[in-house]
Amino acid sequence: MAGLIVYASLYPFSGWSLPPIAISPALLKLPTPRFSDLFDRVSNLLGYLPLGLLLYGAIVRSGFSRWTAAAVGLLAPAALSYGLELTQYLLPQRVPSMLDWLLNSAGAAAGVVLAAAVQGLGLVDRWAATRDRWLVRRSGAALALLLLWPFGLLFPAPLPFGLGPPWDRLLDGLQSLTEDVPWLAALHQSIALRMPVLDVHPASEWFAATLGLLAPIVIAFTVARPGWRRGVLAAGAVTIGFAANTLSAALNFGPSHALAWMTPVVVPAAVAALLMSLLLVAAPARMTYAFALVVMSALIALVVQAPADAYFAQSLQDWEQGRFIRFHGLAQWVGWLWPVVAIVWLLVRIGAPLRPRSADAPAEPHDAAGPGL
Repeated sequence: MAGLIVYASLYPFSGWSLPPIAISPALLKLPTPRFSDLFDRVSNLLGYLPLGLLLYGAIVRSGFSRWTAAAVGLLAPAALSYGLELTQYLLPQRVPSMLDWLLNSAGAAAGVVLAAAVQGLGLVDRWAATRDRWLVRRSGAALALLLLWPFGLLFPAPLPFGLGPPWDRLLDGLQSLTEDVPWLAALHQSIALRMPVLDVHPASEWFAATLGLLAPIVIAFTVARPGWRRGVLAAGAVTIGFAANTLSAALNFGPSHALAWMTPVVVPAAVAALLMSLLLVAAPARMTYAFALVVMSALIALVVQAPADAYFAQSLQDWEQGRFIRFHGLAQWVGWLWPVVAIVWLLVRIGAPLRPRSADAPAEPHDAAGPGL
């Protein structure tokens, strides 16, 4: 979590230079901004809340007292924020701010209070019991992927729900790295000419959107116990996907255009994804792993070949040059790498040996049909 905060705070990591006050004690002071955007204030407050919450939980689980956990959960994020704000003096595109530091510290404090309340109400034990009823053991990595999926959707995608690396963006990056090496530049041009471009028409867009919605559903199915719970998770994934895309459009173009991302194929794609997921509600683990690999691979193949349209280009410009600079790099990499990381995780799980089980241990639903979970 701290790494993500550092990335978002110091992006784009370019233009490093010493400020005029580099040798002055004024460098240790944070200025008060004359103007602060509401989006910035909210993001600074909420960005540190999970860090305070997680630090409190980790310290308490390590056997320390609640007061120690509260102190670490508050002071460590505050110190991290202060250091990052000072570091922003070295980046011309970033502006250090006393208000940002105060909001970050308040967010961490809110996280500590929330964690203490959750612990005091016994919700941690209730969550553990609920997790055991819904999910098999060793499901943490899958849950992390599912939590990152809606965040990746916040960055504009070339196709609805189309997470993955778009080919034109990869070529632009490759070109910037190889422009001074003639033979690499020639190789880059050859690859660019040979790469087919997807002819986006309603059928291919519908297929891409269906795969994009199926991707988190099948990841959830690999760790969810067979039965009606999988159907609930599928409906929840579709709902979260719609909400994330709507939020992204609202942030880009304003609340009045929150549904601008919805094309005529989106709802049919959601219906198709739900119907296809119903076929897997009772499927064994190995079948869900295999189907998930097919879905992820096909999704990447479609997104890589997708051309950029005017809506996509405008959304990118808003993210890269506007108020989303704090989240541009982070959300972009999550969106690009999510299906790739999911494929690697699936391959590892498929190749994992079955976990030996003692004679008196209760059998897990997936143990007989798939890798140990």
